[in-house]
Amino acid sequence: MVLLSLTASHRELDLDALERLSTGSSSVGRVVVGSCGPVAGAVVISTCNRFELYLDVDAPLSGDSVRHATRHVAELVARSSGVTGDVAARSFTVRTGPEVTEHLFAVAAGLDAMVVGEREIAGQVKRSLAEAREQETTSKTLELLFQTASRTSKRVGTDTELGAAGRSVVALALDLAERELPPWDGTRAVLIGTGSYAGASVAALRARGCDDIRVYSQSGRAEAFAESHGVQPVDSLIEALADADLVVSCSGARGRAAAATSRVEPVGTEQGERLSAMVAGNLGGSTELPGLVTENGPEASLGHVLDAAALVRARERAADRAGDEPEPRPLVILDLALHRDVDPGVADVEGVLLFDLATLKAHAPAVAHDVVAHAQRIVDSAARRFEETRLGREADAAVIALLDEAEVRVVAEITESVARLTAELAAHGEPGPDEADVDVIAREVRKRVHAELHDKIVDVRARATAEARAAEAALVQGAEALTMEASAHRDADSSRRR
Repeated sequence: MVLLSLTASHRELDLDALERLSTGSSSVGRVVVGSCGPVAGAVVISTCNRFELYLDVDAPLSGDSVRHATRHVAELVARSSGVTGDVAARSFTVRTGPEVTEHLFAVAAGLDAMVVGEREIAGQVKRSLAEAREQETTSKTLELLFQTASRTSKRVGTDTELGAAGRSVVALALDLAERELPPWDGTRAVLIGTGSYAGASVAALRARGCDDIRVYSQSGRAEAFAESHGVQPVDSLIEALADADLVVSCSGARGRAAAATSRVEPVGTEQGERLSAMVAGNLGGSTELPGLVTENGPEASLGHVLDAAALVRARERAADRAGDEPEPRPLVILDLALHRDVDPGVADVEGVLLFDLATLKAHAPAVAHDVVAHAQRIVDSAARRFEETRLGREADAAVIALLDEAEVRVVAEITESVARLTAELAAHGEPGPDEADVDVIAREVRKRVHAELHDKIVDVRARATAEARAAEAALVQGAEALTMEASAHRDADSSRRR
């Protein structure tokens, strides 16, 4: 088994590019596992600022086959997102072996987050594994990898000051909005969406003293969410906006709509074999791949949950309600969805302030170096232990083979010793050895053979571990070369745009 990851985040891509790339991400893991035999498992992390695929590949990989596997997955991502295969391939950072573990553990701990130290990502990592279980795309190795990542994240949260300040994207967004709002106990807030960010927003708003919270949902889940969170559901978004000071939009409806317009084509036997060969490194170049076929084009064609026209109508109603007041209260909108809920043109509507993820990224606060270093040491130690355990399991196969060989020798020597004792007793006219005699012979033989075996086991385990490390080191070099190539392409693309 080899771990392979393809990751794209706010660190490598601007959020617009990341948004396009991750459209339809919810089905990519299922398609990869279903269309490529050597891929035994896949878990996908898709959040407001990252899109990452973690694969468990049951095949020997070389530098060339890492390239082919990456191209294959990039083609599937491209089909779901509407970007070209070349763009998708250049967007990913490719990791193999121990680098996969190190990266995931850092992500789960909040060290790679847009807001360093945010704790929301820990829940998102857990949910990604749960979704992979529901889709039946996880594997034993990925289960252990993600569960260990979650335990490491929990330790970082309890043993360091990284999570003590309650850092999160939601908290940062409310910090930015606060200076433009009335006191929190007089702020009227509207949530768009009922997902995990909506729940986190309710908790964060209440912690600041805001109790006038309403929720709107295009999918009809507002009433259930309102009942479980103690807020008010609304049916008309425009009516709610006309009476609001703050809007927190986090539905991600455009991303789900794009995924809903895609279907999975069945993979024939011949195509499946060709894909398997590709991942195993036996085919060069690219090929037409089955997978996601979009019926309605790229995600960009999908409408926003909140557009400028709706905001203008809401502001007109707010002005009517203001009566003799010179102007209605300003409206602050926080768009926390990667697949933008809010039309960027809303920022041009008079009396409206729009903060999106790009704004939040620009205002993300720094964290004390010693706090980050402490968390990083915990992550590095956990990743090292995980890799030692994983490599140890690979070495176990060689040890088991040695033990099987020793058992054959033990049986042969016991049989030979019993036969020799039987002959000696018969020569003296005595009956053959009884069960107790055989047990004594067996114990002595096993003790001697196992004592001789100890040094061999240590040597075999060391050699197997060293071979596994060397193979992974070669894979890491291949992945690093691929990532550097992709980075150079991204830089060149950026220069041309300028």
